[in-house]
Amino acid sequence: MTTTSPPYTRPQPHLRPRPRPFGRSLCAMVTPFTDEGLLDLDGAQRLAERLVSEGCDGLVLSGTTGESPTTTDAEKSALVRAVAEAVGDRASVVAGIGTADTRHSADLALEAEKAGADGLLVVTPYYSRPPQDAVEAHFRAIADASGLPLALYDIPGRTGTRIEPETMLRLAEHPRIVAVKDCAYDLLGTQKVLAGTELAYYTGCDEYVLALYAIGGAGYISTVANVTPRHFRSILDAFDGGDTDEAARLQRLTVPLTELMMASGLPGTVTTKALLGALGLPAGPVRAPLRPAGRGTVDGLLAAYEELAAYAAPAGTR
Repeated sequence: MTTTSPPYTRPQPHLRPRPRPFGRSLCAMVTPFTDEGLLDLDGAQRLAERLVSEGCDGLVLSGTTGESPTTTDAEKSALVRAVAEAVGDRASVVAGIGTADTRHSADLALEAEKAGADGLLVVTPYYSRPPQDAVEAHFRAIADASGLPLALYDIPGRTGTRIEPETMLRLAEHPRIVAVKDCAYDLLGTQKVLAGTELAYYTGCDEYVLALYAIGGAGYISTVANVTPRHFRSILDAFDGGDTDEAARLQRLTVPLTELMMASGLPGTVTTKALLGALGLPAGPVRAPLRPAGRGTVDGLLAAYEELAAYAAPAGTR
């Protein structure tokens, strides 16, 4: 007597169990300035509108890319108000409020809530290099300061301090700590937390968009998406549609532009604003101590951007 196995049924994308509290496709938006270096709220609204219309589910303001170290508290609040007004309920607005000072961060959390943010991005305290129990207490105090959900920003290369996986496991017990922006470059540690919690993991490293998503990540918070929002969204769409080969192709196509923007020796803020400006999109100058990109860098960025646009069409249409 022979038996036959039932036909294989591909899992449906809508059954993915991981939560996505801020959507899938988030952009770490630049903060546009005028030529005089002042906050450009009109430009911020126009850029936000473009990003959402091109596929972003959420916008993260006043993060690293948003030049948070050189914007004032008042500018951060004004930026949240302007962008929230521009996008309405079409996208979530996540406000970066992390500082090296717990009290200051808690105050910024309240101000972001008043300004209309949907969530908060909170970076590990930098420079002072606190031990893990102090890191945990810092995040808990900020989570208790407002009613907004928090995404923890783990980027030890900038802060000097990791949020260790064991600390993440404990922090996940807090009802308002719901997500992580992962820039730790530790896929093993990330999987340990994914396996033990319901935290939504968003990669902050553009080269890991597909890799993290494929193991249960919620999506991405991308700097490169400032200039290519539709393309990065298409990677996730292809994967969710079951076309993993196409998702991998689309991810690989981003490598030249991502390398120039994020690994060329210049901060991503500098390269992003340079390319946005060259494309005629709102950006403006960077604030000191950052310095603008040179002409050669801009030409290289434009060439990589145009190459991505040329080769990103679906297979069979090129």
